[in-house]
Amino acid sequence: MTTSYGSTKDKKLEKLNSSVTSVHSDDLESKTSSQNPFADPNVAEYYRNLYEKCEYECRSVFDPEFEWEPEEEKKLLKKLDIRVALSACIMFVGLQIDRGNLQQAVSDNLLNDLGMTTDDYNTGNTIFLVCFLIAELPSQLISKALGPDIFIPLQMLAWSIVALCQGALSGRVSFFITRALIGALEGGFIADLVLWLSYFYKSNELPIRLSWFWTTLSLVQIGTSLLAFGLLRMRGVAGMAGWRWLFIIEGVITLLIAISAFYLMVPSATQTKNKLHPKGWFSDKEIKIVVNRVLRDDPSKGDMHNRQGLTPRLIFKSLSDYDLWPVYLIGLFAYIPTQTVSTYQTLNLKQMGLSTFNVNLLTIPGNVIHIIWLLIITWSSERIKQISLICLMQPLWSIPLLAILAWWKDSLHNVWGTWTVITLVIGCPYIHAICVSWVSRNANSIRSRSVCSALYNMTVQIGSIIGSNIYRADDAPYYRRGNTNLFIFSVIMIPIFIFAKFYYVGRNRHKERKWNSMTPEEQSEYINTTTDEGNKRLDFRFVH
Repeated sequence: MTTSYGSTKDKKLEKLNSSVTSVHSDDLESKTSSQNPFADPNVAEYYRNLYEKCEYECRSVFDPEFEWEPEEEKKLLKKLDIRVALSACIMFVGLQIDRGNLQQAVSDNLLNDLGMTTDDYNTGNTIFLVCFLIAELPSQLISKALGPDIFIPLQMLAWSIVALCQGALSGRVSFFITRALIGALEGGFIADLVLWLSYFYKSNELPIRLSWFWTTLSLVQIGTSLLAFGLLRMRGVAGMAGWRWLFIIEGVITLLIAISAFYLMVPSATQTKNKLHPKGWFSDKEIKIVVNRVLRDDPSKGDMHNRQGLTPRLIFKSLSDYDLWPVYLIGLFAYIPTQTVSTYQTLNLKQMGLSTFNVNLLTIPGNVIHIIWLLIITWSSERIKQISLICLMQPLWSIPLLAILAWWKDSLHNVWGTWTVITLVIGCPYIHAICVSWVSRNANSIRSRSVCSALYNMTVQIGSIIGSNIYRADDAPYYRRGNTNLFIFSVIMIPIFIFAKFYYVGRNRHKERKWNSMTPEEQSEYINTTTDEGNKRLDFRFVH
């Protein structure tokens, strides 16, 4: 739930509106009771019964009358950032190391050593992405049944072993097999981890934490580029190529992170005491604050328990949730230009005559710009409350840069000019953290949030598959055709963002009219008896 609504003329109606709406405020200085949707006893009773029926794991500490001081919440938020957000970032390191180190490996003549071409490289990336895509939804379903705290560490353990085994690649077939296995095992990881984060954070807090999540991605790319600068110099040690040492050593690092994930994760705020955490994460009062502040922000977060699998009926309802399709459409096209240019960055710089070691160092500035833009744009989207319009910055930044790559005749010979343009393309405003949170907030139920997060990531992977096949061998070395296609994709994003904005504004107005046509008594009866679920409820408003 995201906005206040209803007529302000009727005091009863105003009271009801304030009770059924979660007010998203960044100001912790306001009293917590003023942000309590359970202040209305009827609403509180409805959700109490719902939580009992669903066997929600935190229902024992649900307390509509519980109050706490803003200073207590601020202090607790810092603890959550260390216990939850930092843990998520550490685990994301394990994903990105094994997902991204292929770019460093190809700068050390991996393709030549294995007798492969750039088209084989494209095929390998496509296999990875297809398997990643196929595994998204099954992974999410398994995680929802077992719990993210169990499934994510097991998932990480499995892919880190395969990643380590890449040090023994012998040719095209083994390359394709390992790409497939890593993609299948990593699929669903991001959606699983975002679901886990949503157990602890309010909706307006999640985008910033997700921006840290993807900041970690760029920091890992910077770190692995520096690490590759040293590891690739090991070519010849024990008779092995540098890229083999790269896969082996970075695979061991991921394996250690996977083992630590069993310690880093817990099922929920009320389930932190175990053999690894004998004292638990929180005091009894802190547990109540964590649970009740999240439920008051979004009561739907208690409509399933964290070990509850999804039935085929629930899956179908999530798949057919047309109100999230605009964000899926954004995920399909938005990242194709950056993903394509980034995947080929090291190969393009290498063919311009730069050394293996300089190539890896020259990838760092793009990631630094990426981090700066990511934090700025994510903060701005929450501050200004204009998600769609803020996201327009991405194509507006990329369009002129891609035009240069597509039609600049001297691009291949002007090494530093081309490097500058490529670096700026890679560092463009990154909206993925915003969109992941956008899906989570507009889903308005754990069931939808689980499946729809996976569906959004699937559309992103489809876009990545397209991006992995835009640069072709017959278009080398300038890739004029490929860069023209990337330019077109960026231009297409402008009407897509505008469409998403108008779609959600229109849906909210439609709900507003229906809600305001009801009397206060009818509204109260609706809340307690409606069969509408998730974002189809009339007392829910979409963010845009």
